Amino acid sequence: MPLRPSLLLAAAATLLPFAATAQKSPATTPPAVPKPPIVITADLTDAPRKLYHAEIDIPVSPGTANLTTPEWIPGNHRPTGPVDDITGVVFTANGQPLKWRRDDTDLYQFHVSIPKGVTSIHAHLDCIVTARITQKMAVLEWEKLLLYPANTPVANIAIQPSVTVPAGWGIGTALTPTSPYDPQHPTGGTTHYAPTTVEQLEDSPIITGQYFHEFALAPEVSPKHFIDVVSDAPEDSNLRPALLGEISNLVRETGAMYASRHYNQYHFLLTLSDVAGGEGLEHGQSSDNGIDEKGFSDEAHQLGESDLLAHEFTHSWNGKYRRPYNLYQTDFNKMQQGSLLWVYEGMTQYLGNVLAARSGLKSQAQYRDLLALSAAQLDYKPGREWRSTEDTAIAASILRGGNPAWSNWKRGQDYYQEGELLWLDADTLIRKLTNNQKSLNDFEHIFLGKGGNTGPIIVTYNRDELIADLNQVVPYDWATFLHNRIDNLNPRADLAGIEQGGYKLVYTDKPSASEKTLSSTGSRRGASVDVWYSLGIRVNPEGNLVDVRWNGPADKARLAPGQKIIAVNGNVYSADALKQAIDDAKGNSNPIHLILQADTFVTEANIDYHNGQRYPSLVRVDGTPDYLDDITKPLTTQMQAKQ
Repeated sequence: MPLRPSLLLAAAATLLPFAATAQKSPATTPPAVPKPPIVITADLTDAPRKLYHAEIDIPVSPGTANLTTPEWIPGNHRPTGPVDDITGVVFTANGQPLKWRRDDTDLYQFHVSIPKGVTSIHAHLDCIVTARITQKMAVLEWEKLLLYPANTPVANIAIQPSVTVPAGWGIGTALTPTSPYDPQHPTGGTTHYAPTTVEQLEDSPIITGQYFHEFALAPEVSPKHFIDVVSDAPEDSNLRPALLGEISNLVRETGAMYASRHYNQYHFLLTLSDVAGGEGLEHGQSSDNGIDEKGFSDEAHQLGESDLLAHEFTHSWNGKYRRPYNLYQTDFNKMQQGSLLWVYEGMTQYLGNVLAARSGLKSQAQYRDLLALSAAQLDYKPGREWRSTEDTAIAASILRGGNPAWSNWKRGQDYYQEGELLWLDADTLIRKLTNNQKSLNDFEHIFLGKGGNTGPIIVTYNRDELIADLNQVVPYDWATFLHNRIDNLNPRADLAGIEQGGYKLVYTDKPSASEKTLSSTGSRRGASVDVWYSLGIRVNPEGNLVDVRWNGPADKARLAPGQKIIAVNGNVYSADALKQAIDDAKGNSNPIHLILQADTFVTEANIDYHNGQRYPSLVRVDGTPDYLDDITKPLTTQMQAKQ
């Protein structure tokens, strides 16, 4: 079994200022007798009917057993435990029903009355599941079925899992099977897994489906890596050889980038479905990745999701192994504090995109195009005038899943893209200070490789450690560097990394090749009509205003999110008609005239804008070091980047 997280936290206490320390028992205290594990069987055979079931045997003592389901799910950055979907809860002992009562203030807790002489109770529960599930596949994130003692460190609760799936369905997971299971010839039914802890089980999702494939990746790399795929159509789960080669490159590139691995084996779990919905959720030994049915069917469709696997894989190091001291909590019912999410997610956003380019999942040119889109969105986000990047991280749990109306003024989870620019800035600055002899790779070897190769364990950190590790690479005032970019208000985006990297953010009258690809494939990243940098509105394909840029031309014309464009300059609305109106207004004084519908009312508006279409792009600055392309070159020799 892997070393438990609590043990490594104690071992790391001498290294990390905020690591937990172990408390030694007095010599006279007899060793505690370990409790038998919780035994849980997850039954997914009713998945096509949107129901999961669980049978759980829990060791108890007479009196009152306080049991709980998870509330704060690692990686979700907000309390998303599905307690409201857990139903049909019945407790029994020796076949007799037991009385229980929900806690009055902690609605995730159940108080169960345990008679004398009873040492184990049985719990049955169901969960209503309406997302990440179809007639042909299902995804189990364990919070849907877990029940365990409350107010107890989850790393100290032993649990023995089993999973039952429909006949013929395959299973993808990082859990270790103890009963016969052949991923190449799945039969369905029940599979038993090795004992683990509640903390690790929550970190070990299951995907299952009728159309299932498991592929081995980078076979020369140890430990072993796999990608497990389920889809709604049989042909989709058989991934293209070129894609499998690029994912194998990703495995190799992470070894060179991070100089360590913190898992016993790793499984990319991939669902391909237009129904099951998108997902990207990190775990220590696996990742839960969900995209559209044809999301990886060819290179064009792949572009919109090119960094997904690299991002979630990177979280195994940054987020799961190295975790902010105030984000990591010993149980799932304590609030996870997000002030360092610009490292957890922001650095991962940067490294994931870099790794995708190094692995061939996208080209260097595509990397630059998508970086331009990300940087421009931040540079045209007026909410940065009042809200710092750190506050977007601290407030993550109330910013996730918000309404897009006026989101540019409110700001959302900007710690992702802000962190990407911050760590690009740090990378190019290190290269500049060392004449390209060192880079952020050296920092990652120190920060993410600390402790060498390990199992799936957790080592916490704080900002002081980040600064100390950066100074090991190159002495600099890193404390001020981070303070100015994270804590201070910055009305404009941090473009220093792009400029130190030899490029400049500009706006042209034509979209980049990558932006055209995203739009042509219907990617979620290219679904709206792009007039944000001209008129200052985001328009969905039906002509509805999703957002209006604060203090932009459309805002000054009193447009509002939720309105629908009916006509443009006397023509029935279409994306082409709107862009033509922008072109016609360039260089003259005629406003762009719109007819709009809001609720049951029709209004008119004139937008005073005359600078034509504008699309972000990066252009090379002659005579400067090309660090940006150095950054995206592969570190291994097993592949060559796409040309």
